[in-house]
Amino acid sequence: MGSMEKSTKAEIHMSLSEFEMPPMQDVLIVGRKAPIGPEAAKRMVDALSPDQYKIIKVDHPVIEAIVIRNAILNMIPEDKLSEHILEEGERIVDASMIIKVQLNIILHVSKSIDL
Repeated sequence: MGSMEKSTKAEIHMSLSEFEMPPMQDVLIVGRKAPIGPEAAKRMVDALSPDQYKIIKVDHPVIEAIVIRNAILNMIPEDKLSEHILEEGERIVDASMIIKVQLNIILHVSKSIDL
């Protein structure tokens, strides 16, 4: 029987901009001194889309938390995604900001099998 090689990769494209109403985006990056905290941000998005978002508290000097759509976490592991969001977000966020992030995720799956 032939061996099978499998490879799965994810391509992530991010757009970051200042938070505004309505807050319906894929991710919110909440600064430590933002006008509203992560729980209030989650309540706000839950008012429009109940139980569709998760708060991820982070250990970061400027960013307090990431509020992210659950559906995205079904596609990309939380630790890998939050690391990527923090890496890009910390370049533009300051402690008083809330940044909305739009994610476009394309999964690439390739397999090779012996015939």
